[in-house]
Amino acid sequence: MPAMIISVPLHIIDLHDDGFHPLVEVVLFEKTFIMVLDTGASKTAFDQTVLSEANETMNILASDKLSTGLGTNTMESFTATVSDLHIGDLPIAEFEVAVLDLSTINVAYGQMGHPQVLGVLGGDILMKYKAVIDYGKRVLKLKKPRMRKRGV
Repeated sequence: MPAMIISVPLHIIDLHDDGFHPLVEVVLFEKTFIMVLDTGASKTAFDQTVLSEANETMNILASDKLSTGLGTNTMESFTATVSDLHIGDLPIAEFEVAVLDLSTINVAYGQMGHPQVLGVLGGDILMKYKAVIDYGKRVLKLKKPRMRKRGV
């Protein structure tokens, strides 16, 4: 049985003479959020404030790693284990996300009239689910892993 392909709409936003960002809707804690699809991010990262507001009981742990990118290599980072993320019809298996202060992204987006984002959907998820990004059709395609039969 071949892997099932999940198609998720992409919303492409114009950054006013500074390029474009593809956005995707996700569901976490039974709430809908927007994430930036970021092929340059090695790991999926959530904004600390947005995550805390979405789930006050979320266990966010300090990390001994400093995050690089986002204009700095000294950003303090945290991690959280997420088990109920859905991208379209694709449930994402339990995984660890980086939790960072992404407020500068949300402030900049707000100034341009764009929505607040939960964070960035990075290479960890994109690789695991064999993502194909089709800018022309404005769709993200992900492969849902096949369920393996047990026993016999």
